[in-house]
Amino acid sequence: MRLVGVEQLQGLAALPPEASGYSPLSEAPCLLLGLGAAAERGLGGWLRRLPCPVIGIGRPDAPLAADCDVLVDSEREAAALLAGVSRSPVAASVFVQLLRATEALPVPDALAMESLAYATLQGGAEFRRWLEGRPLPPPPPREGGPAVLLERAGEALRLTLNRPLRRNSMSVEMRDALVEALQLVLADDTIRRVRLEGAGKCFSTGGELDEFGTAPDPATAHAVRSLTVPGRLLAACAERAEARLHGACIGSGIEFPAFASRVVAAPDAWFQLPELQFGLIPGAGGCVSIPRRIGRQRTAWMVLGGRRIDAATARGWGLVDAVEA
Repeated sequence: MRLVGVEQLQGLAALPPEASGYSPLSEAPCLLLGLGAAAERGLGGWLRRLPCPVIGIGRPDAPLAADCDVLVDSEREAAALLAGVSRSPVAASVFVQLLRATEALPVPDALAMESLAYATLQGGAEFRRWLEGRPLPPPPPREGGPAVLLERAGEALRLTLNRPLRRNSMSVEMRDALVEALQLVLADDTIRRVRLEGAGKCFSTGGELDEFGTAPDPATAHAVRSLTVPGRLLAACAERAEARLHGACIGSGIEFPAFASRVVAAPDAWFQLPELQFGLIPGAGGCVSIPRRIGRQRTAWMVLGGRRIDAATARGWGLVDAVEA
């Protein structure tokens, strides 16, 4: 991808953003922008309307840095992001446009937009390509007992994800159990503290891949998600909630608990948002919860690159509030 300087950008900005040649349907599905020089007024607004990711290279205090979708120090660091965009350009475009649009929206409205965007991509060619190309997974192990354990002690309620052999993957069964538990919290003011944790080796490896693509159609998938996403309920009782995370926290395994007012990670915890490789975006609330913790640009860094971060980095960024053994 050719690096564009600010002077070249000023020439591009004479065109409407959609006529610039940068789009998910062109040979340039991303704009790689070198920052540093002073910029004319109006260029930031033009960048925010561009129908593809804008990767800025330079200092965070440079002109136009705040208007980029993600900021890196060098072209080498940008390489992983460019690879992710090139693999799923439509999903990458939808993702950055969603983050721009929802940055200042109330959480319920932002979640509705995330669900609509996710449902759109479920009907797209990039997701279909992943579905058709993935190997069939082995049957998941059978586990007894409830998918989420509830333990009440006075004013406190503990919710434990209880599918350790499946690494607490977020199945429909677990999602519905979380919704039911959080509805109880919202209906019962005597529950003053909620603790969320996971049994076994990790908190959660995210959505149950066996269930991806099983909805009858994208519209129905959105309708179901808008009614049953646990993050919306957790956000509504966030001030009472603490999440305790350990091991792998992938996809919904960090998107959902990030809504809690306090998130504590064990030293072995690590975090990743891999949805772009499926032709999708975070769809369990992560396009809403995570930017509100670490900002739009760092969220885009995680999604476009698909790279994991450790507990110390998560603490430094604000994705978690503390690291405790």
